[in-house]
Amino acid sequence: MHTITFKSDDEFYNLLEEMVKSVNTTKSDLIRKSVLYHQSVLEKEQLKAQIKQASLNVRNDSLK
Repeated sequence: MHTITFKSDDEFYNLLEEMVKSVNTTKSDLIRKSVLYHQSVLEKEQLKAQIKQASLNVRNDSLK
């Protein structure tokens, strides 16, 4: 496993501390899960954009 270090302001650190306590986990686990969740959201948005573009292409082709 690798170690990642980053700087945060007090507000972010306090928010992280509150979240960790509320879900009874570690900071590392919470951040790891948050990044993975964000990745899945981005992938869904990309897929949605691809489907929209494909739909527009089909519509344009059918109007020709």
